Amino acid sequence: MKSILLIEDDVAFSNMLKRFLEKHNYNVSISYGFEDAKANILKADFDLIFTDLRLPDGDGLALLEIVKTHKEKTPVILMTGYAEVSTAVKAMKQGAIDYISKPFNQDEVLHVINNALNSAPVAKTTTKAVEDKELNTTSEFVTGISSSSKKLSEYIQLVGPTDMSVLITGESGTGKEVVAKSIHKQSLRSNKPFVAVDCGAIPKEIAASEFFGHKKGSFTGAITDKKGHFESANHGTLFLDEVGNLSYENQIQLLRALQERRIKPIGSSNEIEVDIRLITATNEDLIKAVENGDFREDLYHRLNEFTIKIPNLNERKDDLIIFADYFLSKANEKLNKNVIGFSDDVLKVFHNYNWPGNLREFGNVIKRATLLTSGDFIQKNVLPVELTQSVVLDERPALTQNFSTKDHEKDLIIRALEQTNNNKTKAAKLLNVTRKTLYNKIKEYNINL
Repeated sequence: MKSILLIEDDVAFSNMLKRFLEKHNYNVSISYGFEDAKANILKADFDLIFTDLRLPDGDGLALLEIVKTHKEKTPVILMTGYAEVSTAVKAMKQGAIDYISKPFNQDEVLHVINNALNSAPVAKTTTKAVEDKELNTTSEFVTGISSSSKKLSEYIQLVGPTDMSVLITGESGTGKEVVAKSIHKQSLRSNKPFVAVDCGAIPKEIAASEFFGHKKGSFTGAITDKKGHFESANHGTLFLDEVGNLSYENQIQLLRALQERRIKPIGSSNEIEVDIRLITATNEDLIKAVENGDFREDLYHRLNEFTIKIPNLNERKDDLIIFADYFLSKANEKLNKNVIGFSDDVLKVFHNYNWPGNLREFGNVIKRATLLTSGDFIQKNVLPVELTQSVVLDERPALTQNFSTKDHEKDLIIRALEQTNNNKTKAAKLLNVTRKTLYNKIKEYNINL
């Protein structure tokens, strides 16, 4: 019986996954944190290590380094969030055998685990494999035929070769990082680093260290020198996602770095010159944040030399088939399947559904449907219930010509809450946003149900 060390701090989820894997004849041990996992890795041998990327007292990359140092032949699979795919690709370069994005279903877990256990042990993933993995997850821009998509492509080609700072706006799941990476590839810096940072995932207390780095011993926990994101992106492109989530203090630090083009790591007396092209993204209304005093106006103008608004999937219905074929090709490759296409009923469902989660939701739906399909074509019965049920988010009054994006967003939130009986966890999942984002939106729109 193969042994698996499962490292996950969510007790309920880890116990559920443990029971499922044990039913499939795996011997599963659980660690709920970094230190406990480290002790288990050093004292026992496992056939597979299955770890979350984020842990309360550490992270999966540090565990991966420990495994590769002490148990080199043990395969490691990372569990990640969607926004962490670029980090997972980095992990593969460091020796992880695979990753799986949350939320995932049970069949997908078995598929990834079986592949890992049946693969020949390798000390390091080849560069070509990593490049292919990265290409198929975050970097490939799909050119659509709708007028909205054509305008988006035109703007990318127009601003790409310049050094202008670009602010990308759009709803959650529209592919802001993909657009940022496409701008980078069109630039003169295309052969230099592209560093993506999720500002919403950085606590304000450590943001300065993340951006500018620190020296060993500069504060409690600084056990080694750390290179910050600015230095890592030197001569390349720095992409700051969800920039509106930065605290006011962090905004001042960012503004100073952009003005002076110099940074000083924490604990260092030496400044480092940096030459970066800055691209930022947000699904927040930064103009309103400026008016409310939550976002610095001078920083906003620094970031907003050129704005690109990514259309939501509802505005790109002419592109649905193009995106569907693209996601199907990715799913076939990832899952080792050979599904040819979609039934007419499925295509009709795709066109009628509202897609509140945009391209992210669309890709997840097709990946799941591909896994569940045994024939040549994806059929309606393998689609999630929220796409096929009679009452879905798309059944709302038709939008008038003056219906604003913010009203649209508020309407979607209200309908999601109504559909889930005010269960905010389920509503957040339905809308493909975090609970924190949903709570902030409820407060912003003063929604009371």
